[in-house]
Amino acid sequence: MSKRRLDRRDFLRLGLVAGPASLVAACGWDGGPVLQPKLRAFSRVNDWVGEKILHSSSRLGKEYPVSERTRDFPSYHVHRPEPPMLENGGEWALEVGGEVRKPARLTLTMLQQLPSITYTVKHHCVEGWTAIGTWTGVPFSTVAALVEPTARAGFVRFDSFDYDRNSAMHPQTILAYAFNDQPLAPGRGAPLRLYSPVKLGYKLTKYLTRITFPADRPGGYWEDLGYPWLGGV
Repeated sequence: MSKRRLDRRDFLRLGLVAGPASLVAACGWDGGPVLQPKLRAFSRVNDWVGEKILHSSSRLGKEYPVSERTRDFPSYHVHRPEPPMLENGGEWALEVGGEVRKPARLTLTMLQQLPSITYTVKHHCVEGWTAIGTWTGVPFSTVAALVEPTARAGFVRFDSFDYDRNSAMHPQTILAYAFNDQPLAPGRGAPLRLYSPVKLGYKLTKYLTRITFPADRPGGYWEDLGYPWLGGV
């Protein structure tokens, strides 16, 4: 097939094909035995469009002034009850391994001593709501440089979700330990969570305990329910 630039009509067609998969996933319906295979195919189209056409390390999430922060920023998580927040990090540590040359075990104090970034951005939930908040954390690329992933490390798994390696290395993908200038609370994913303003909320793992660089693409909690794997905004 000859290469050509996609025009507005092409994107509309792609939207008509790929849109239903996201909508039914958000409603918790998998389409049943007849539609489920087609919906999963639509989801793969979503991922292809996001990864090959829309995704770019130079496409940054828009930043906002602190004055525009949402007063009541919703908090959502699958785990019930919330995992307890450990005082000053407690015995918690982040294990980083897989296809890397230098596996590491990083405490919260060690992470807080690394170079950090702070941004105020809009959070996008697959259910349709948005909110603005300030996040502070370590750029994921900094941690990746410490452990030195090998050429076999094509993906990054954040227990319990996963990323393609390019998304993880995006300059705004951080391991966040603070929200709105305060340490993360239990409902926000303390003591450490993944954050990126160019991903939907279900891709932003809370309560991080392990990062693995696998060679093959693993599954994911929401992705296995039919949500798009890339989950880009």
